[in-house]
Amino acid sequence: MLSIRLRRTGTTKRPYYRVVVADARAWRDGRFVEILGHYDPRRNPAVVKIDAERAQYWISKGARPS
Repeated sequence: MLSIRLRRTGTTKRPYYRVVVADARAWRDGRFVEILGHYDPRRNPAVVKIDAERAQYWISKGARPS
């Protein structure tokens, strides 16, 4: 099963996340199918950018957002 979830990048104490489509069995920063966007929690306000069209496509194919 596929899931839409965050993949952590960045350095220690400076997190930066990518929103990805990945197999639910893969570990958090492991193999993924496609990058849908990014999330930067360190900005004020936090920056969230997601390709909504691609997200809807993957949800229609059975991916579950986490």
